[in-house]
Amino acid sequence: MAERLTQQRLAALEDLAEARLDLGEHHAVAAELTESVGRHPGRERLVAAQMRALHRSGRQAEALAAYDEFRRRMAVDLGLDPSPELAALHQAVLVRDPALETPPGQCPTNLPTPVTELIGREAAVADVLMSLESRRLVTLTGPGGVGKTRLGVAVAAALAPSYPDGVWLVELTGLDGAHAADAVAEAVMAVLGIRENTMLGPAPAGEPMGHLDRLTAFLRGKRLLLLLDNCEHVAGQVAELVLALLHAAPGLRVLATGRERLGMAGEVLYAVPPLDVPTPGADVEAIWESSAARLFCARAADADPGFTLEAANARVVTDLVRGLDGLPLALELAAAKVRALGVHELAARLDDRFRLLAAGSRGAPARHRTLQAVLDWSWELLTDNERVVLRRLAVMDGGTLAAIESICADGDAAARGVAGTLAQLVDRSMVMVTGDRRYRLLQTIAAYARARLDEAEESDAVRARHSLYHVSMAEALLPGLFGPDQQSCLQQLDTEHGNLHCALDHAIAQGSAELALRLVDALAWSLLLRGRVRQAARWADRALAVAGPAPQALRARVHSWQAGIAILLDVEHDPAAAARTALTHFSGADDPDGLAMAHWFLAYVLLHAGDLDTGEELAMRAAAGFHTLGHPWGQAVVASLRANHALARGDLATSQTACDNALALFRSLGDRGGELLTVYPRAALAEIRGDHDTAERLHRDGLRLAEDLGMWAEAADRLSGLGRIAMLRDDHGTARELHERARRLAAEHGFKAGEVYAVIGLGQTARHSGDLAAASDHLHEAAAWYRRTVSAPGYAAVLSELGFIAERKGDPAEAAAYHRQALASARRLGNPLAQATALEGIAGAHLLAGRQSQAAHLLGAAHALRESSGVT
Repeated sequence: MAERLTQQRLAALEDLAEARLDLGEHHAVAAELTESVGRHPGRERLVAAQMRALHRSGRQAEALAAYDEFRRRMAVDLGLDPSPELAALHQAVLVRDPALETPPGQCPTNLPTPVTELIGREAAVADVLMSLESRRLVTLTGPGGVGKTRLGVAVAAALAPSYPDGVWLVELTGLDGAHAADAVAEAVMAVLGIRENTMLGPAPAGEPMGHLDRLTAFLRGKRLLLLLDNCEHVAGQVAELVLALLHAAPGLRVLATGRERLGMAGEVLYAVPPLDVPTPGADVEAIWESSAARLFCARAADADPGFTLEAANARVVTDLVRGLDGLPLALELAAAKVRALGVHELAARLDDRFRLLAAGSRGAPARHRTLQAVLDWSWELLTDNERVVLRRLAVMDGGTLAAIESICADGDAAARGVAGTLAQLVDRSMVMVTGDRRYRLLQTIAAYARARLDEAEESDAVRARHSLYHVSMAEALLPGLFGPDQQSCLQQLDTEHGNLHCALDHAIAQGSAELALRLVDALAWSLLLRGRVRQAARWADRALAVAGPAPQALRARVHSWQAGIAILLDVEHDPAAAARTALTHFSGADDPDGLAMAHWFLAYVLLHAGDLDTGEELAMRAAAGFHTLGHPWGQAVVASLRANHALARGDLATSQTACDNALALFRSLGDRGGELLTVYPRAALAEIRGDHDTAERLHRDGLRLAEDLGMWAEAADRLSGLGRIAMLRDDHGTARELHERARRLAAEHGFKAGEVYAVIGLGQTARHSGDLAAASDHLHEAAAWYRRTVSAPGYAAVLSELGFIAERKGDPAEAAAYHRQALASARRLGNPLAQATALEGIAGAHLLAGRQSQAAHLLGAAHALRESSGVT
């Protein structure tokens, strides 16, 4: 019974060996059958399978030796010869019969068959395939968890038909840095099935063949691809081996993976990027176009079949995949938690990502089962200097080399070594470098490095250096905002926005009121230029809330910014009182520059808030202060403000003169943003003169400049200006579209005055096109905002428009009432043109009621007012 079972087992072993040969697994079969043939030397099928496996593995001498050994044993033990079939196989091996080669369409390989689809790497596979067509060594680099191995396997599998001698995966994780190149060669030989007794040709005279010699002898003449996986910890040894193999075997190609390059001639580097992530606020369709989101959703559906991407979870899925940097491993670990926690809870707990994603696939290598293990593996490979720089980088939201040298070093001497260490970290895929030579950490690596920074008890010192560096940088860039370098300075501040935010957080956490206030004072104007009004308000509020010591003048400056921004945001019930209160903080402070700037800025925002009287008073004080200081930019902005004030009063000559002065000063300074502040009064004056072409050109050029500079509040006003010109040309569809764009843009950036200006334009356009109901709704909305002050420049125009609507509805009493209110508002402003419009409206109401003589008298008065302004 036992003998029969043994025979059945051996027959099954022979069947399996032959089946695996048909699949092209001859290297593995050759290695495994050596021991079986030794135990059962009389099994002819085993010997035949062994001979075929050895021959296909390029070990012809060993295949012939196996036959000779079998023939000798048969003759001695049984007095028989091998069967004709085995003799024929011997002859075929002897003459290298092509019929013995791997079956057509099959390739010997040990590549694993993936159990899930490779998502988002189509372009990467194509790029690496193209590189391997022309080069013999390609190295895939990237941070841990980015998917280098998976990409390498996909590329190798795609190339399998091109390599008759096979594509072979050699996993090097088990080696350590103390291993020599010979040990790496041994790992490759184990995969290829090369044993100590493998006959590979004559050894050098009097010397035994080493592993490298045996491997090169085996590969010589073969067409084969080696995938050397996880080389980073033995990169030097791998480079030494690969160089020797490529020289000895022209048909060899090598695809290596690791967190750093091998660093040898002829190496082509392919940095495997994280998967692309969706942009914040993207809709479901756009999110699905992101490969990171597709991978996460696919794996989440595997874990929880009921999971789908939909509008209700689109934002949180975006936050998740962005927060995980698009790293495939992190996405898969997170997706596995969806069934238990759901995507909202996962996203809320990303700050604790290493404990959250602590259990991965049981089938994965130990270093890839958790995010912590992936980063631990990388950390252990770093030198002490690399660890110091990496953990200190974690306080930064990216940065230039100069910033990193200043923040990550302990002194000038140490700073000189940071550049070299940073380059090493880039090579090790721990630091990413962008095209503009900025260096940054993936969020996952940054979170890990911050924990290491805390362990080293360096957080406070490094964060203090970070804050001081970026506050000083913002202060150094501030003068450039008022001259020809304005755009480049704004771009630099935009680039450093994350660091500036971190600097404020650090200063507040450390209780450094002075640093926080310095930062807000240096950044307030740039934030306003960029239309980030709400952000400027939050930052001013936070800085002023810090109780630590700070110079009075500095606090006073930030109080003036805070008050002015609140007025712009329309959250102050009494804007004039808020402005005057803010100015009291300068009492006793010797800061003429800050006081002049505060007077101007508060006057500027009060103009937009509709308080012309207080605004003019503060503007006069600002003019006096800037004149005393000899401050040309201050004189320019005050002249621009005076142009708007004069225009609101109907003093066209003064407005034109002030416009000309402001424009000349801004151009002499090279301040394009300042020039933009003169566009509205210049365009309005052209429109009043009936020169609509010039007005349109000024608005259009101003819009282009505002978009270039990112000055979105001005861009909204220029859109409204263009909309008004379109309305005057009876192009009502274009006028509505432009005013709607202006309203959305102003609302998005917290510019209430610009939003109201656009609403007025929508109301006027609706009236001109005959939609009186819509016109009434829009204009009543604007009127409600203007009623807060009696000196609002736009209030008279809104009241006149409501009067014209009532007139179109056939209600002379309501029309006359609105026009009389408009006349009272215009008289308070002293604006003859607005008064003329109101008188013309009252005349229209009289005509509607049949009172022609009163109407004629009022029209004559209106004509006289227009003549007095130089406009007929």
